[in-house]
Amino acid sequence: MRKTLIAAGLVLATMSAAHAETPATNTMSNFSYDYAEARIGIDPLTYGGGFSMSIHPNAHITGSIDTRFKGDWDANVGVGFHAPVNNWADITGEIKALNVKNDRYNSAGGKMGVEVNLGVRQWLGPQFEVGGKIGHTTISDDDKVIGSITGRFHATELFSIGAEGKFNGLYGDQIILTTRFKL
Repeated sequence: MRKTLIAAGLVLATMSAAHAETPATNTMSNFSYDYAEARIGIDPLTYGGGFSMSIHPNAHITGSIDTRFKGDWDANVGVGFHAPVNNWADITGEIKALNVKNDRYNSAGGKMGVEVNLGVRQWLGPQFEVGGKIGHTTISDDDKVIGSITGRFHATELFSIGAEGKFNGLYGDQIILTTRFKL
């Protein structure tokens, strides 16, 4: 029941953000959601990549994959919304389909699951961004609360570097170093 309510809330929030009839200056996001990303995780060492692409002024599709190259993976694809809170912050949310494989979920094609999350992105200055997410995953019969905090330095409009602390993910608590390239 709880998962149904969370998913329904995200769908309603996405629909209301998509159909809001306010001037364009009030509905434009404060961040770019069009990027390709390369990343390296620390403890355990993982390699990965991801993307995000806008499909509407307040919606985007996203996907990523991470692996240790030991017959494991953590892959996801989904759709999300983003809407400005003020001139310096956006609220975000996503619903994703997951496919994971590790020692615990060890079937030939991995195990399918779902993730729902809500987050915020905030400018601290003209080039520095911070953010956080909290979410819920369900894989097989395992339910988990997950979270992350991020910091990102935008060297130019086309390139940024960042660090992310992930909590309770497939690989446990992990620090991930990232580079993003605007599409």
